[in-house]
Amino acid sequence: MSDPVSPSRRDFLYGLGFGSAALAGAMAGCQQSAGPAGASGSAAATGDRPLRACFSNAGLQSTWCALGKKTAELWGQLLNVEIEWLDGEFDPEKQRNKVDAIVHRDWDFCCFQAVQIDSLAEPVKRLKERGIPVISMDTLLVSMDQMRDTGVWCEVTPDHVNMAEMAVKYMIDKIGGQGRVIHIGGLSAHSGAQGRKEGFEKIIANYPDVQVIGGGVRWCDWKKEKARDTFESLLQQEREPIAGAFFHSDDMALGCADAIKGTIHKDMVITAVDGQRDGLDAVKNGVLAATSVNPVCRIHRTSLIIGQFIARNKEPVEKVPQEIITPGPLVTRDNPRVLEAMYYLADETHCIV
Repeated sequence: MSDPVSPSRRDFLYGLGFGSAALAGAMAGCQQSAGPAGASGSAAATGDRPLRACFSNAGLQSTWCALGKKTAELWGQLLNVEIEWLDGEFDPEKQRNKVDAIVHRDWDFCCFQAVQIDSLAEPVKRLKERGIPVISMDTLLVSMDQMRDTGVWCEVTPDHVNMAEMAVKYMIDKIGGQGRVIHIGGLSAHSGAQGRKEGFEKIIANYPDVQVIGGGVRWCDWKKEKARDTFESLLQQEREPIAGAFFHSDDMALGCADAIKGTIHKDMVITAVDGQRDGLDAVKNGVLAATSVNPVCRIHRTSLIIGQFIARNKEPVEKVPQEIITPGPLVTRDNPRVLEAMYYLADETHCIV
């Protein structure tokens, strides 16, 4: 193949608004012949061959993670990168075992979202020893001060604190700054969930007339069934209407939303985080009051693009930013233009945001 970026891929990239200069740079990067500087495990020269990348995110049972996989595969085709996928299954031990099993193989780069922080530290160190760059997605593989020593070149992440702040503030405004609320969390060892907890608590601290029932955040490990059981138990304990609820994911929120039907809690204001198709539908239909966009497509796409630039341009780790923040808006029925745009940007045929 004489041109790794085919005409169809070139037209597609340009049509997305990369601009002529950025497109030229991307194509130039795709045409470099050498792999990462000092890479012994990855192939020494890429030439016109496809790059090889290993991806893993927390668990394909999540609609967020499933869309991340589709994004990496779509953009991998556009940028001539072959993707091999390891499903984390929302189990840190299973994900670790799968990553352990591939560290001896030749990769041009790897992109991982750890089920929990530090769980993949040892296999990432072995990849570093073999000269294979690793990019962290969404949640920290290790603490920021340990990233480069461990072998993580870059963290591509949303602002988890801000996502929670936007959704929680909207909920608080809708309930008039007072009343009882529920806080359903993801996985306590997940750095993104920790950030969302921090964002929730920052907002709540400004409203003394808001009471968080259930003793604070109730960790439900991203599992819809566990969230539903926890949510229903909290509903049954209350004899007065609960004003609002904040969930760390749309999946958990939507697994619980119909539990308020026909109860004294039927007017509860529910907000969440993710902002992909199911969440957007729920906002449009009034099931969710709002959802903050955790830009799954942007996170996986950016990680892929950075990885291929590292491989094709021989970019040294010192020139790669340690952290890249991916923005995402709050989606509500109050702003239908944002809602409409997100339907297009997050569509599986586009995988842009």
